[in-house]
Amino acid sequence: MRIYGSITALATPFTAAGELDLNAWHRLLQLQLDGGTQAIVVAGSTGEAAALHDAEYDALLRAAVEFVAGRIPVLAGTGLSNTGKTIELTRRVAAAGADAALVVTPPYVRPTQQGLIAHYRAVADDGGLPVVLYNVPGRTGCDLLPDTVSALASHPRIVGIKEARNEGERMAALLPLRAAGFAVLSGDDPTATRAMLAGADGVVSVASNVLPGAFRRLCDLALGGRHDDAARWDARLQDAYDFLGVEPNPIPVKAILARMGIGHGLRLPLTSLSSTHADRAARINDQIQQLEQTCRDAVAA
Repeated sequence: MRIYGSITALATPFTAAGELDLNAWHRLLQLQLDGGTQAIVVAGSTGEAAALHDAEYDALLRAAVEFVAGRIPVLAGTGLSNTGKTIELTRRVAAAGADAALVVTPPYVRPTQQGLIAHYRAVADDGGLPVVLYNVPGRTGCDLLPDTVSALASHPRIVGIKEARNEGERMAALLPLRAAGFAVLSGDDPTATRAMLAGADGVVSVASNVLPGAFRRLCDLALGGRHDDAARWDARLQDAYDFLGVEPNPIPVKAILARMGIGHGLRLPLTSLSSTHADRAARINDQIQQLEQTCRDAVAA
């Protein structure tokens, strides 16, 4: 299994009554396949994993595995604040058919770097799945440092990192760790092109929920070394990046998905997009649909 290119951290659709909407989930999965997405993440932070009951989590993952049917890798978010619980959840998703686990640094508890090494080695040893490290200190309060990643990258079951820090210096420190069995992935949409042009293997994206074709095109251009073309295409996505950061993720992306007929909002404590952004959401949705049509036309040609 190779994890690279355009990878979507999927949002979780709910019905108007707040229940899991598996029909909308199937539509979102089909949208990703049609757009050329190269892997998906189920029940990550964009997927509101913390708001899902165990039965919902399992149903969501099983539906994704069955629908995708081996066409692209399915990663499942399994990172929790305790190592034993993370191992238990990772084993559970392995039994449900996930191809790999995306394991965020333990939220809130703020372990030391040695604690992170012990944590990830234990999950990789005992979880039953390949592990992709995930560093997003703005959400977890914990920063997985490059030297720590270096100590973990040689583990045969640790196959990559999603790095959500957007500083060029951080990506530059990680890129030398790339190897046949270890991928370095951007976790920040606005700087993903810069990262890929510098040598990163792809991006785990929020925006590709609604721009799957556009992100596949972006990744193909950047990973193909077409610097000028990638930069020009990336510039066309800037308005979408800006809007998707106007409130905490996944509020804005779910507002666009709702306009596309996929899902009806979020679970508390997350609330729907402020009405002050409604006009902007409508404009961005129109732009997104135009960009996706451009991609479909290019493929058809």
